[in-house]
Amino acid sequence: MDRLNSMRVFTKVIDSGSFAGAARELNLSPAVVTRLVADLEEHLGARLINRTTRSLALTETGGAYLERVR
Repeated sequence: MDRLNSMRVFTKVIDSGSFAGAARELNLSPAVVTRLVADLEEHLGARLINRTTRSLALTETGGAYLERVR
């Protein structure tokens, strides 16, 4: 997996506020966006985003990671 692409997708998810919104902006399927973020979390060994059916929230680790990748 291309880590830079995964970081770009992660920041787009946060900026757009949803996986579906990021997918539309990046011209990818929502499943691909979800998989890229999940793979990034697995690679880092930490959850970056807390997901519910209606909202997303950065974890403390996710917030710190977002600051570093921007």
